[in-house]
Amino acid sequence: MSRNFAVIGHPIGHTMSPFLNARLFEAAGKPASYTAKDISPDILSRSIEELRQLDGFNITIPHKQAIIPLLDGLDEKARLFGSVNTVKNGGGRLTGYTTDGAGFRFALKSAGIPLSGNLLVLGAGGVSRVMALEGLMEGCRVYIAARRMEQAQALAADLLKACGKKAEAFPLNETERFAESQGLTFDLAVNGTPLGMYPKEGESPLGPGGFRRCKAVFDAVYNPRETRFLQLAEETGIQTAGGMAMLVGQAAEAHRIWDGSHYETGDLLTLCREAENEMKRLFGGN
Repeated sequence: MSRNFAVIGHPIGHTMSPFLNARLFEAAGKPASYTAKDISPDILSRSIEELRQLDGFNITIPHKQAIIPLLDGLDEKARLFGSVNTVKNGGGRLTGYTTDGAGFRFALKSAGIPLSGNLLVLGAGGVSRVMALEGLMEGCRVYIAARRMEQAQALAADLLKACGKKAEAFPLNETERFAESQGLTFDLAVNGTPLGMYPKEGESPLGPGGFRRCKAVFDAVYNPRETRFLQLAEETGIQTAGGMAMLVGQAAEAHRIWDGSHYETGDLLTLCREAENEMKRLFGGN
C-alpha cells in the first residue's frame, strides 16, 4: 500500500522538505511519496479533510499555530511550545508534534556547541521562541534581543507563562551596550531573525563588535549556507553552526514520530551537505 506525506505552507516555493524527506524515506527503506502543498491561510480550515487523507504532514510558516485547533490532539511538547510542525495520522486521528527543538539540539550537538550558560536569543518570532524554551529547559540564563522592546518583552512574558522561568529582554540595537553594562559574556548567541536570509544575504542582526562577547553562534537561517552573521562570527574567531543541520535534524525527528526510524549522525551530516548542494543548484547563493 502506498503512503503519502506532504509539507504545507504559504508560500512554499523554496522549501527543501521534499528533497530531505525523500532521502530519509529511502535511507530507512520505507518508501513513500512526499509533496509540497501551497495552502493559503484563508483555506486552511477547508483543507483539513484533504490533509486527513495523508499518512502525515509537516507544517511551515504561516500555519504552525493556526493548525492547532484543527487537530484531534497535541503532543505534550507541542502544547508547551504552542507550535506544531509535524502531524501524524493514526487511524484518522491527527496528532500534532513539534520537532523544531530536536532539530536545534541536533545542530548544536553535531557542531560540538553546548547549550549551557548565558544564551542570547536574537529575535522574538517562532524559531526564537523554540530556541529560548530549549535553553530555559536546559537551565540556561536566557536573554532576548528583538528589534522592538515590546516584542522582546512579550516573548519573555510568554516564556514565563509557558515554563515558569524568566528571560531578560532588551532592544536588539542595544545588545552591545547591554552586555557591556552588565559585564556579560554569552556562551551562545542564536539568530532567530530572517536577517541574512536569501535574497538579503548582506544583513546581520549583530554588528562586528557584538561578537566580542560571544563564545559561539548558531544561525537558524539555512539559505544561504554561510550568512553574514556566520561570516562576522568566523572573522572574530568564534565557533559557528548553520541552519541546515537544524532543518535536517527536525526532519529526522519527524520520521521517528511517523515510522520509528532512526539515523546515524554521520548519515544526517552527509544529508546536510547534499541538501546544501541541492539548494545551491536550485536557488543559487553560496
